[in-house]
Amino acid sequence: MTRPYTERRALLENLFSEHALTAPWTLCPMTTDLAEAREWLESWTDVSGVEGLVIKPLNSRYLTGYRGWTKIRRRDTTEMIVGAITGTLTRPQILVLGRHDQNGRLRAVGRTVPLRPDAARQVAEHLTVAAPGHPWEGVRFSATWGSRDVLDTTLVHPTLVAEVSADRAIDHGGISRHPLRFQRLRLDVGLEDVPRFGQGPTAAAG
Repeated sequence: MTRPYTERRALLENLFSEHALTAPWTLCPMTTDLAEAREWLESWTDVSGVEGLVIKPLNSRYLTGYRGWTKIRRRDTTEMIVGAITGTLTRPQILVLGRHDQNGRLRAVGRTVPLRPDAARQVAEHLTVAAPGHPWEGVRFSATWGSRDVLDTTLVHPTLVAEVSADRAIDHGGISRHPLRFQRLRLDVGLEDVPRFGQGPTAAAG
């Protein structure tokens, strides 16, 4: 644990080689080449469950309970439907977003980080309160992934399309594990143009 990462890595590689370890044992690849790392970030994150890269200082010791690494996640831009908000119709704070499944049912897939004031004003201009029969009536949304705390939401008419930035951290239910980042409204995009649940650049999140 007191040895630098380069020495620990060499010991680990020798262990795999000497014992011819195979699945379920896996030695994660490592590189110091920036171009190769960039290529990994683009190509390997297409694999479900791979979120991005972990950057480790070559001379760092292993420190128990201390995170001295940097995690770089791939983020993709995609479209989702605004189904609910926190805050008020005139001052929305967080957007709860969804996509239609193959049966036309609107499925919740994530929530945004709090909106910036300019974005909140832009969204507020196009929000309308939901009519009876909204598909999320009675549904409670977690404040954060894995949390028992719930958001205080207001359902809105689900016809507004938002462009968001999302990473690749997806749980088994297809829900974005981390909050999405609102980019802009897509008033030029219809509901039929939004990727279906399970489709699109963030397929697992969709």
